[in-house]
Amino acid sequence: MKFVFTTRFFLLLAVGLALLSLGWFSRAAIYLTLVYDFALIAAAAADYLLSEKLGAFRVEREMEERFAMGAENEVTIRIANRARRKISFIVKDEYPSEMELTTPREAQLSIPAGRSRAWRYSLLPTSRGKYSFGDTQLRYRTRLGLVWHQLNYSTAADVKVYPDIREAKKHEIYAHRNRRPEPGLRRMRVRGQGREFESLREFVMGDEIRHISWPATARRGKLITRQYTIERSQNIVVLLDTGRLMTARIGKLTKLDHAVNATLSIAYVAAAGGDNVGLVAFSRRVVSYLPPRRGHDQINRLMEALYSLEPQMIEPSYKRAFNFFSANCHRRSLVVILTDLVDRDASAELLANTSQLVPRHLPLIITIGDTDLREMVRAQPASSGDVYRQAVAEEILRQREEALTRIRHAGGLALDVPAGRLSLELVNKYLEVKERGLL
Repeated sequence: MKFVFTTRFFLLLAVGLALLSLGWFSRAAIYLTLVYDFALIAAAAADYLLSEKLGAFRVEREMEERFAMGAENEVTIRIANRARRKISFIVKDEYPSEMELTTPREAQLSIPAGRSRAWRYSLLPTSRGKYSFGDTQLRYRTRLGLVWHQLNYSTAADVKVYPDIREAKKHEIYAHRNRRPEPGLRRMRVRGQGREFESLREFVMGDEIRHISWPATARRGKLITRQYTIERSQNIVVLLDTGRLMTARIGKLTKLDHAVNATLSIAYVAAAGGDNVGLVAFSRRVVSYLPPRRGHDQINRLMEALYSLEPQMIEPSYKRAFNFFSANCHRRSLVVILTDLVDRDASAELLANTSQLVPRHLPLIITIGDTDLREMVRAQPASSGDVYRQAVAEEILRQREEALTRIRHAGGLALDVPAGRLSLELVNKYLEVKERGLL
């Protein structure tokens, strides 16, 4: 418990100083001042000692167990006044300093006796991970208003900041409803594509000849075609690079943040379609692994595995990651590799290990495009230094495109996608793979 003298106390103390000024004319004024000051200090001490203690109030912090990165998250401080008088509080909460406060840092609440009030404020986390809240402080005037009494309530708690899943849920909802979430997202057709047999029906113009069922045609005396549906319970495994190049920032997010959001997007859509989703996060070694499973419980496991991932300033080992995947996943899978490339050595290692997956698995390599490089290439050079920088940028882009082309020639799929469209393009490609029955 702490206390601070109020403005009222200092004003009353100033009255004593005015009395002291009369001491030039009368010694009695000096004694009167001493008695007055002593009485004022005694009154303040008694006011403090007789004021309400910790048990007179109940303070609780209410918030979600999970915060979403990049979104405003509400925190509620609820105060119950058990005292016999109305009290006006100044409330202050110790929130994680790493988060941005989007509302005032403290609040004033006037609470009648036997009632409760709530103060709400919002926090904006800018990175994933685990964060800690401290205690909550209440400050209020004592009965005579001479002292500010400060109480500290132990409300310390931890909160986990997860990737913002709103975009992922949006993709899931629209894929489930067979609609477009926004311009550019493919519609997921359920019938007419895929490899899983569903039923027979009469042939109509436009059907593929290869789908005609000749035995059924002979029995019924008319052309009968096989109808297929998108296969379910297929494996989608994301190999997520957490190495050096994923530390680069695009706006407020790192490339790894964008890759994590894309991982959640494809996981939500795959779960809605009945597919199994798995994860291998790696840098120099494998740092997290989730075997492929389906259902929304797997989404929760995936979020637990992703929320604390941080990029590391070391080169990733594609060989170790691919060997780990091959040793632990034998069923044919769509292997989504989310990474970045800037030189021949890295692309050669990635290509050499990716080619080992074909034809057992279908690799899909997605590199997170660097918009700064493309803007640098397009810009008009203003000096000889700009020319050299443009030449380096063009060489990096050329090497990246060469690597992706070699991957396509080896039988895999490859995309170079701007960070802002990463989730959208990955979901698009997944739906295309499902529609074409490539798995």
